[in-house]
Amino acid sequence: MSSARRAFLKQAGISAAALAALPSLAKAEAGMPGSLNAASLSLSEELAAFEQPPQEVWDTSWTKRVTAKHKAMFDVPEIAGGAGVFRAAIWGAQYIDALKVTAADLAPVIVIRHSGIPLAMNQEFWANYNVGKQFKLKGDDGKTMKYNPVLPTPGAPAPTGMMANYMLDNQISKGAIALGCNLAFRSIVSVVQKQDKLTPAEAREKAKTMVVPGLIMQPSGIFANVLAQEVGCAFVYAV
Repeated sequence: MSSARRAFLKQAGISAAALAALPSLAKAEAGMPGSLNAASLSLSEELAAFEQPPQEVWDTSWTKRVTAKHKAMFDVPEIAGGAGVFRAAIWGAQYIDALKVTAADLAPVIVIRHSGIPLAMNQEFWANYNVGKQFKLKGDDGKTMKYNPVLPTPGAPAPTGMMANYMLDNQISKGAIALGCNLAFRSIVSVVQKQDKLTPAEAREKAKTMVVPGLIMQPSGIFANVLAQEVGCAFVYAV
């Protein structure tokens, strides 16, 4: 874990014991290889992706759930050890503590997009498609990360206390809205297509089965960001 990220977590009130229990907060290095590297796309490639025929009927009904007094949208365009996702839970805990509100008074929206899109995928995807290797993600032990840092680690003790609250699946189960960028998700589909030798349609259907349950795919991350702000969310660049 970088000293800057460790300092951030300590400032947020996470104890040394909790830090030890947290899946390693690895950082994505520049120049990520392979088709998962959304940051390497040229403008012409992004426009070409946009011009592809739409493949979904988009669900925007989540906007009707953004009704609490305090609303914030957390923009997560990078993996960054999962810090962007964790910040949504930390914000909620701080509002409850400082303003003496309840969880019902909060409406967090997490938008996972761009190079952060692997955070929207479950542990099966991370393990089977070598996300840690492709992104050159290292844990505290110097070894390549095998698992999504915002989800419980398979084979390890389940997170407890505050750490359990920070996990993406737990946040979703408690009412947080998690959105994914479809344009970035196409890089995920490409990985599945290449490794499993499937047609694009088959690869997309398989990739969708490995999205974190409860996450809602949107036409793009920017679409989700703007729509969240239109329904009253404060914008937070979370990475």
